[in-house]
Amino acid sequence: MSGGNAIALDPEVAAGIAEHIYEQGWTDGLPALPATADSVERLLATTSRDPDEVAAQHPQLERNVTVREIAVNAVMAGCLPEYFPVVLAAWDALSAERAARGGGWQSTSGPGPLVIVNGPIRDQIGVNSAGGALGPGFRANATIPRAIGLTVRNSFGIRPRELEQATIGTVGRWQMCIGENEEASPWEPLSVEAGLAPGQSAVSAMLVRTFEVVDNRSFTSHEEVLADLVDTVQRAGALIGRHSPTGVILNPEHARLFAEAGMSKQDVREWIVAHAGRTEAQLQAVGKGLSHLPGGPFAPDHFHPTIADAELAMLPIIVAGSTNAAMSMVFRVLGVWSGTAFPVR
Repeated sequence: MSGGNAIALDPEVAAGIAEHIYEQGWTDGLPALPATADSVERLLATTSRDPDEVAAQHPQLERNVTVREIAVNAVMAGCLPEYFPVVLAAWDALSAERAARGGGWQSTSGPGPLVIVNGPIRDQIGVNSAGGALGPGFRANATIPRAIGLTVRNSFGIRPRELEQATIGTVGRWQMCIGENEEASPWEPLSVEAGLAPGQSAVSAMLVRTFEVVDNRSFTSHEEVLADLVDTVQRAGALIGRHSPTGVILNPEHARLFAEAGMSKQDVREWIVAHAGRTEAQLQAVGKGLSHLPGGPFAPDHFHPTIADAELAMLPIIVAGSTNAAMSMVFRVLGVWSGTAFPVR
């Protein structure tokens, strides 16, 4: 029974619908909601975009996905209608990413989309930006990236062990959506850095391979925390080829520490890029020497920067989480982030 209107629910019918969706291969392993004409129209009513507009593409597979098809998958993922403009903005953002336009969805590393939400839409639809922002328990954070995953599965046709070739995969591949904690940040939001106006609702996105916690609560200076971040960024095992594109989620406490030391986000980026790297001997010791690349062979003490200078502006720094512990995160970007954000419209 539900509310005061006493709507009778038949659990056998509900279970039958869920099993039908499973049998069709439309779901990601979790139960999905049925997409009816009415439920899809409720999502389409939240945007002025033409339902037949192509909003997602996979050029290599020659597959185009319309706004309506994305709405179908968003309903199945459990999105409320008011989430749909954010889902579309996430696809705008992903469409700007070279890895997502190419073979990233099929990569052996099994990357997932990290969706970052800025602006007032966070509070309007309940996107968590504070404690547990990357964890479970918040419908918008959980269903928006799941809508992307179901679209990749059902509309691109990329499924595990078929077109998708993930060796192990990424934990929480279709669950990574986070709001930037603008209220607790000492700096301008990521979307403003990307060129949008302050106070504008916006989405950035990129494909991510993994996350690593940087737990530093006993620091005595900001440079100690920077060195700890660099130590994680430069881990030799993360290198593929010459460089390893990276991003950082800073806890508000660490962000304030840097700001109080007079550092901007860009200063933090420059410090990380300048200090992160390994020598040829260190890389060779773990089977990842780079002497076979152009410019080699290299002397044992030759220093290889983890992040290329050209990628400096594309190193995303996001302030998120709560202030109950000084824990930040380093994440590995597949490819290089485009440095763009897209308005929610």
